[in-house]
Amino acid sequence: MANKVNDDTVVKIIEKCQVGPPPASVPSTSLPLTFFDIPFLSCPVTCTRIFFYELPHTTTTHFLQTLLPNLKHSLSLTLQHFFPFSSKIVFPPKPQTPHILYSQGDTLPFIVAESTTNFNNLVCNIPRDVTSLYPIVPDLPQTRALEDGTLLIPPMAIQVTVFPNSGFTICINFRHAVTDGKAFHSFIKMWSSMCGGSKEKNLFALPLHDRDIIQDPNGFNPIFLDSLWNFPREFIMNPIYNIPNDNVRHRLVLKSEHVENLKRLVSAKYQSLGLETSLHVSTFVVTCALVWVCKVKSSSEDNIRSGDDDDEELYLTFWVDCRYLAELKIPLTYFGNCLVNGIAAVKRSKLEGQNGIFEAAIALRSKIKELQCEPYKGAETLMSVFGKFATMGHRMTGIAGSPKLGAYESDFGWGKPKLSEVLHVNSAELVSLSDCRNKEGGIEVGVAFGRAQMQKFNAILEKILEDIAVHD
Repeated sequence: MANKVNDDTVVKIIEKCQVGPPPASVPSTSLPLTFFDIPFLSCPVTCTRIFFYELPHTTTTHFLQTLLPNLKHSLSLTLQHFFPFSSKIVFPPKPQTPHILYSQGDTLPFIVAESTTNFNNLVCNIPRDVTSLYPIVPDLPQTRALEDGTLLIPPMAIQVTVFPNSGFTICINFRHAVTDGKAFHSFIKMWSSMCGGSKEKNLFALPLHDRDIIQDPNGFNPIFLDSLWNFPREFIMNPIYNIPNDNVRHRLVLKSEHVENLKRLVSAKYQSLGLETSLHVSTFVVTCALVWVCKVKSSSEDNIRSGDDDDEELYLTFWVDCRYLAELKIPLTYFGNCLVNGIAAVKRSKLEGQNGIFEAAIALRSKIKELQCEPYKGAETLMSVFGKFATMGHRMTGIAGSPKLGAYESDFGWGKPKLSEVLHVNSAELVSLSDCRNKEGGIEVGVAFGRAQMQKFNAILEKILEDIAVHD
């Protein structure tokens, strides 16, 4: 079989097979796409998450003969409950509506590969080319178009890559239209539990597929469908996005003390203005504020700003999970997208100023509280948010992931992941947030910039963290 090659990574494909639920375990099922799901059919990227696991004394032969069968079998058992991942997204011509269709016997691609690339070099925390891990990423099968114009869109592919006597990776590439990060990580945790990694495997709640739970009081569904029917079908069939070849990806670790110092900084500034005796700001808010300010400051002298308004308005967009909003009464186990979008806006001069982190944190906190009170305000922007990245360019920064998702809680029996990364964060427009492997209360931040901007970003971040520690 053909190999996948990158300057840093060489991968040899050993096997290509299909894995689905056990035979006759899932009846043929159709699930409508809700107004939460429909906008993600126009998303220009697929979601890619990679997990690195250490197995320092395991040969390829032992892995293939002993460990791989259990990975496949446990995946099959998990797909019995998470069957939409082995289904197909059906997008028929107007006026028929898109839906997820599982037919008995449906499967997803499962690729097995081997790499002699140095495993430790891949997990070490240094900036590296954004394309360096792409040979480890499985390609999604091509979308099929039927004679009547109906599109059949495969939602997921998985690749397991063995690094002899070092470890292995599980890389999952999936379409966001099927579900969001919370349900995806529930799938990963159940798979790892089924594989034997968790002593509490019976405590995992099964996913809930009842789409009637999602109410649409504002009538977004037909509005979003009209927009989707007018969207270029070629982009729905094959998401296209350009990645700057000189970008590097870096993973930053904010310790719990860094987060607490940031919270105290914002609260103290708030008190100094006589606004409140105390102010609660979340870990999410202060982390996003810090990263946003560092990104803006690191780009202030770049060519991308030539000819720009010196005090343009900049935007940070993020997602709020509606499962946690009590008034909507959506169970935490609901499988599907359940996100609304918020956009905070702050002038460049304020972000670059002495109180930049405070200004960013207050804007973010205000927008989050607004969405928590009126969540459907965020739903109104769902169909347009991806287009805003194209029109706003460097003025827009998006947050992907969340520390609440528990990316490091997936133990397949060989310990928690050595590293977990979001690979579709490959440009300056996206930042990923995750829980931290070893540090209680810490946050992992994934960013991707050109090499020059990455150096500036890291230097600015270190200086800010040093300054707030001194003044604590």
